[in-house]
Amino acid sequence: MKMAELNEKDSISVAGNADEAATGKNAGTCGNAGKAAQGKASQPKKNPLSFQLKVDDFIPETAENKKSLVIMRESVSFWKDGARRFRKNKIAMAALSIVLFIVFLCFVVPGFYPYKYAEQVKGSERLSPFEYSKTEIQRKDAGEFVFPHLLGTDQNGRDYAIRVMVGGRVSLMVGIVASLLILIIGSLYGAIAGYFGGYIDLIMMRIVDIIYTVPDVLIIILLAATLKFPLQNLGSLPGFGWIQRLGPNMVSMFIVFALLYWVGMARIVRSQIMILKQNEYVTAARALGARKRRIIGKHLITNCIGTLIVTTTLQIPSSIFTESFLSFLGLGVQAPMPSLGSLASAALNGFQTYPEKLFAPAFLIFIIILSFNLLGDGLRDAFDPKLKS
Repeated sequence: MKMAELNEKDSISVAGNADEAATGKNAGTCGNAGKAAQGKASQPKKNPLSFQLKVDDFIPETAENKKSLVIMRESVSFWKDGARRFRKNKIAMAALSIVLFIVFLCFVVPGFYPYKYAEQVKGSERLSPFEYSKTEIQRKDAGEFVFPHLLGTDQNGRDYAIRVMVGGRVSLMVGIVASLLILIIGSLYGAIAGYFGGYIDLIMMRIVDIIYTVPDVLIIILLAATLKFPLQNLGSLPGFGWIQRLGPNMVSMFIVFALLYWVGMARIVRSQIMILKQNEYVTAARALGARKRRIIGKHLITNCIGTLIVTTTLQIPSSIFTESFLSFLGLGVQAPMPSLGSLASAALNGFQTYPEKLFAPAFLIFIIILSFNLLGDGLRDAFDPKLKS
């Protein structure tokens, strides 16, 4: 009985304590709610038409929020970035593919083609494409394999396809060699003029202005007539047989390219050097005692190499067109070496009867010049920092 009474008293006290705690908690909650309501009531109501700013908007962001907003990009070099931009240019990539195909066609295919560019087949004069002469038909009837003339033959019985391919090789070699000459001479001349400036730049640029006024075709004709016999004597010496194969006209053309056509490159390089020489690394190189030749070669020309590559690529079609034009006038390579211009000139006589003899070299000239121009534009868009979007 006593134990039951004690348990009953304990339960009554516990219940009482619980009621008191609940009552206090409810009172505290009501008190907090009242305070919050009083705080809200004390804050002024914001006018929706007001431009008043909130203080909370100017609280600095945390480090975690700042990191979440940073977009990391992989660090790439100038050349990798240019190559990536170039690969995205579909027109430039198509032009590069065409250029590589033409190089393969003109430099590799003649090595295993069954006919040679100077080989004359008797009885096969002025054949149409895929046409056989009587002798070749007899050989086919005897069971011998005779490779067809893809573009026919010329008036001397020479396969026209191999002559077009070799003519394209000559034009490409002239364009590339001439562009390299222009690159070397023009970059050195323009770098010296742009770096030194002052009276040196003034005199050198006036020489460039004078060279601009010289007629190139007239100089080629005069040099071809003047150097004809000295070049023939030089070509008879051992090691100079290539002069006989090219002829005095082609050698004169290379000389004119080296003398006259570098002025545009010199002006472009001069303008680039005058901008680059103001940079801090050039000043640091001077302070460290670097030679002027080292500064020009290592720090200045190296940093405008992208512009040089683009300009040289655009110079190649110009040189090819000049060579084709001069060969068309009879100032090109010496026979029997073909050129696209000389082939087009020879095809004019029988144009009405054999129009394909003119269309083949003219179309190859068109494709080469167009492809190199599109390739040069793609390289300029990829490597010119001013054109980056």
